[in-house]
Amino acid sequence: MDQKQQAIRIWQAGVDAVDGKRATKAVLDGVPTPDQILAVGKAAAAMASAALEHFGPRPTLVVTKDDHGRGLLEHVQLIEASHPVPDARSLEGGRALRAAIEAMAPNSHVLLLVSGGASSLAEDLLPGNTLSDLEQLNGRLLSEGMDITAMNAERRKLSRIKGGGLLAHFKGAKATVLAISDVPGDDLNVIGSGIGALPETYEFDAVTRIVASNAHARSTAADLARRESLQVLANEECLHDDFLHVASQLGQRLRDMPPGVMVFGGEPTVVLPDQPGRGGRNQALALALAREIAGTSGLTLVVGGTDGTDGPTNAAGAVVDGTTWGDGAEHALQNADSGSFLDAAGALLVTGPTGTNVMDLVVAIRR
Repeated sequence: MDQKQQAIRIWQAGVDAVDGKRATKAVLDGVPTPDQILAVGKAAAAMASAALEHFGPRPTLVVTKDDHGRGLLEHVQLIEASHPVPDARSLEGGRALRAAIEAMAPNSHVLLLVSGGASSLAEDLLPGNTLSDLEQLNGRLLSEGMDITAMNAERRKLSRIKGGGLLAHFKGAKATVLAISDVPGDDLNVIGSGIGALPETYEFDAVTRIVASNAHARSTAADLARRESLQVLANEECLHDDFLHVASQLGQRLRDMPPGVMVFGGEPTVVLPDQPGRGGRNQALALALAREIAGTSGLTLVVGGTDGTDGPTNAAGAVVDGTTWGDGAEHALQNADSGSFLDAAGALLVTGPTGTNVMDLVVAIRR
């Protein structure tokens, strides 16, 4: 196995460890049988599939990203919507979630499965707000380089189902919330802008649990590296900054890296120009790191979103080394067109939807 293949395999092991179906299935033995299953986010279909296999067929609504709902049972109500910028289907999904909650009987139990991406995929707007307002807000937040906590605080201001709003409509007896975290600190009030958060006051029994996170993915990737006799030199959640600053901070460490593996997680931010090119934050970070390690021999980096998609593209990120940086790279980096350059260089990492979403994962390997 060459070094590139090994680096990708270590990265993929981290992603597989937080698969939505696997992570959900692992905790269901202690969960009472629900009367209604609601799943929202990029990993919604995988999480719902685990619940349906465990409890058997029952009323189920899944709201997820385009092409992420494959393989569900026929009786499942499926709504696919746009990400990262919401569309009319996002409003349909949000209204359907609220209607399902409101229709539940007083003695009922709801199983709410939440994963990242729900901020865009499901929304029910407060009166006086329109889809155009929502689209403009999300477009602005995505272009200004805000971190996810700040972005989701702004999104909650327009919503009646975020920040505990969805469960505020629940008049049943018990709510179980299982979440896959794509935010720093694994805060349920931030994941999906708090679509699975508990309201300030409620009268039902409630259980909330984080079933997968970036730490789980990093730990598994590091464990595989050790089993393959590679020294783990770093395992850190340190990508929470502007992508250029992240690349600059990691550059010297990577250039001086002895044989072994470094694993990093988090979610860098990008400030976009008025007319951005092709790519997402992982492709941007990968190209910025390629500049940092240009000319360095024996070093391979895998940079990818654990959900298998990076911005409005079908790539998860990219695989770069000391030879990736070249003519046209600087122009691509400055014009938010990293994806075009990396595609031409044969460096894109394409996995398809992974059934999870725990921020981003970087694996650096030197043998």
